[in-house]
Amino acid sequence: MPVKRQITEPDGVYFITFTCHQWLPLIEQTNSYDLIYNWFNHLKGKGHYIAGYVIMPNHLHTLIAFRNTGQSINTIVGNGKRFIAYEIIKRLKRQKEEKLLHHLHLSVEAKDKERKKKHEVWEDSFDWKECRTNEYMQQKLNYMRQPM
Repeated sequence: MPVKRQITEPDGVYFITFTCHQWLPLIEQTNSYDLIYNWFNHLKGKGHYIAGYVIMPNHLHTLIAFRNTGQSINTIVGNGKRFIAYEIIKRLKRQKEEKLLHHLHLSVEAKDKERKKKHEVWEDSFDWKECRTNEYMQQKLNYMRQPM
């Protein structure tokens, strides 16, 4: 599981991975690929560049060139995860997935319940690697092209 680490740079190219809670296939189950594309469009609208991605049933890998917008990269990714989570929960409710919703509700930790969090959709934090060279960026792009 990723350890919460702050990205201290205001911009740069990063290989980002975030995963559904307990590796549940929530993206596939709710057909939420469009939500990730919408997040990418939002990022592009803010001047960021999506260099590559692969969306799996339960996680996402993406290579993003972030520009300095005055907002930390951690906040940008955290906000994306949060808004995608809201929509995944809406879709689970429409699908009447009561058992799964109850499980995701019970998975919320006490400290997060104090902040009014209702469901645990993602694993805490996200994993990231800074891509400082073209060779490393190409390595990550090749990794995303491999069959999973």
